[in-house]
Amino acid sequence: MASPTLSLSGRVAVITGASSGIGAATALRLARDGASVALLARRKERLDALVSTLTQEGGRALALGADLLDARSVKEAAKAIAGELGVVDLVLNNAGYMRPTPLEAHPTADWERMIDVNVKASVRVAETFVEPLLAAAKAGGRSDLINVSSVIAQTVAPNFNVYAATKAAVTHLSRHLRAELGPRFVRVMALEPGLVDTELHDGNTDPGARAWLEGARKSLTWMSPEEVAGIIAFATAQPRHINFQQLTLMPTQQP
Repeated sequence: MASPTLSLSGRVAVITGASSGIGAATALRLARDGASVALLARRKERLDALVSTLTQEGGRALALGADLLDARSVKEAAKAIAGELGVVDLVLNNAGYMRPTPLEAHPTADWERMIDVNVKASVRVAETFVEPLLAAAKAGGRSDLINVSSVIAQTVAPNFNVYAATKAAVTHLSRHLRAELGPRFVRVMALEPGLVDTELHDGNTDPGARAWLEGARKSLTWMSPEEVAGIIAFATAQPRHINFQQLTLMPTQQP
């Protein structure tokens, strides 16, 4: 299972939003590089299929249907992970929700959910796993908290108002958590991908945003989830004194 050049053997990773896209691809990559992986998402059937694939390959994986908006659900998942896999030393805080819409359309339910998933749930996951991350670092091992933000945290685009604001919050949260945890050898990274071919875009109903994305699909070579997963594996495999604190990952052609 483990790559001789990029081993994550012995590590215990938690991946949220693991049922598709970057989360699913990272679960596969980290497990194939030797980590035990706990997969969290609401679509349990997809997680079960991923775990089946990984266990058939000799990996160690756990599927947990969890609602990140429910504090009790996250705590129960953390308890199950500790019992089944051990001390968590890698967290990919990846779950996200995107619905670009002009504010004058009054998309109240959409912007409330973006704040709930992208900000509140991200903080909840970090808070839930901070103790094991600190314990792993104190024991002398590598310890990583990766918060998935977006390149839009650094840019401006019409109709992406609240989504962009939530991702800017994730990036800034990561900077502050790094100031808190970095001195104790917990590496914190804000990962800001550009255009990645995932389900995140599927629910986009705004005509202007859809037209822009469709044009971008025709004119740009987008990144794949597997390519992003490779970057995550590379970053977390570094010696523990090396931290990619903020990584903006873009297709070469994306402005």
